[in-house]
Amino acid sequence: MTTSNDVLQLGAGEVSVGLVPGIGGSVGHFRHRGVNLMRPLSEADRAAGNVLGVAMFPMTPYANRIANNAFTFDGRTYRVEANNPPEKFNVHGTGWHRAWTVADQSTDAALLTLEVVEPGAAYAYRASQRFTVHAGGMDVRMSITNLGDVAMPFGFGQHPWFERDADTTLKFNAATFYLEEPNGVSGDPITLPPELDFATGRALPDGWRNNDFGGWDGVATITWPSRKAGLAIRGDAAFGHLMVYADPQRSFFCVEPQTNASGAFDRPDGYTDPAQGVMVLRPGESASGSVQFEVIRPPV
Repeated sequence: MTTSNDVLQLGAGEVSVGLVPGIGGSVGHFRHRGVNLMRPLSEADRAAGNVLGVAMFPMTPYANRIANNAFTFDGRTYRVEANNPPEKFNVHGTGWHRAWTVADQSTDAALLTLEVVEPGAAYAYRASQRFTVHAGGMDVRMSITNLGDVAMPFGFGQHPWFERDADTTLKFNAATFYLEEPNGVSGDPITLPPELDFATGRALPDGWRNNDFGGWDGVATITWPSRKAGLAIRGDAAFGHLMVYADPQRSFFCVEPQTNASGAFDRPDGYTDPAQGVMVLRPGESASGSVQFEVIRPPV
């Protein structure tokens, strides 16, 4: 298994991508014409193996928090461990804390794989990420397979980090807004009010945001006008949710495409309501989905 923190370099045209398989199967940088389109991994964070410093990491076998570190499915309660101190609850599953294996690579593509089978763990699974770099950007296809003995609920997503400029704008369409409860747990969904709607594009919020937007139509656009740079995030049908994290005191923000609603595993209808996006996989079954990160030029 790959355990090094070395960077695997991919490129095509004027697009450069650096993967760090040993740090959570993550992206270390994503650039176009030398301009960062995601917050780059610093040398200090690379040397330390700090996954919270990467440009993007995978969320699997589910996205976001499990309240009280436990969930009940099909009459059985499963427990997980807190994994992001000082946070109280498990967040984003186990994939981002594991070294991934480079199963295949070329100058413009790479396949990273991960297998987690541990005694007493809630999940046994195999995951993969296929990265393809082209002149227009980067495509990432995620897959997950249930290696356990019983059916289990699954989800996955990508967690990119972006640099926050004073003129950064964000645009996307969604239908619902999930309230935030204490400890970062996602609460009830409400109809999206105008003041939280990004459909026409707007500046990043002046206040705190850590919320799931449900009914996402699969397209989000970020622009950095002062850099003359922009990025379109396109998720396929599997990705019905977009998580937005923005703290005005921070120099970065996150826009995270994911399959399952944040908090879905803790809701009574989380496994039966299609809007929650949970994938129930029987032993040996798999699910997959793709996200494209397309370089765009913002209007002048």
